[in-house]
Amino acid sequence: MSAPPTYTTFAGSKRIVRGTLEETLRTTKKKLDADPELRVLIFEDATGRQVDFDFHGSVEQVVARAKPKPAERAGPGRPKLGVVSREVSLLPRHWEWLERHPQGISAGLRRLVDEARKRAPDEERARQARAAASRFMWVMTGDLPKFEEASRALFASHQPRFTELTRSWPVDVREHLDELLREGGAFAADIDGKTRHKK
Repeated sequence: MSAPPTYTTFAGSKRIVRGTLEETLRTTKKKLDADPELRVLIFEDATGRQVDFDFHGSVEQVVARAKPKPAERAGPGRPKLGVVSREVSLLPRHWEWLERHPQGISAGLRRLVDEARKRAPDEERARQARAAASRFMWVMTGDLPKFEEASRALFASHQPRFTELTRSWPVDVREHLDELLREGGAFAADIDGKTRHKK
């Protein structure tokens, strides 16, 4: 069973808490109750995206509102699979190939994506970690010195240069980035999928 997703709250450049959704909300709510003027930013660690929560009411109300609701079944038959429809642009030869797929175009695309994910899971995990770190960086460090150079070093999977360029950044921000990148194995493989061993 996979570990539950984690979230992190920052107030300015200071990290307040990192933990499960409930742990993060409880600690953040306590801080906000103690200082109503406090401005916080909360990030989903797996994606690096900023997320918002409603902190009105009691801590139990805050937690209850934020917890995902179980999917409701509309009736008999197959349960909903959480399918999301989006536009896809392909060349004619791609459409022709997919149209020949025995289970249809959508099933063919899903199978291709699943096979690609299974083929190189470590590299995919590393890419996702770099993408999450980049989103976090845009919000928290976009106006800090050497941001652009650090972003290039991140996506080039150049750990020593990234570390050097971010050395002057706030400690909590830097440590959080280091954790995200280390946990995701972001510097274990480059963007082409070739393994690198950093000293």
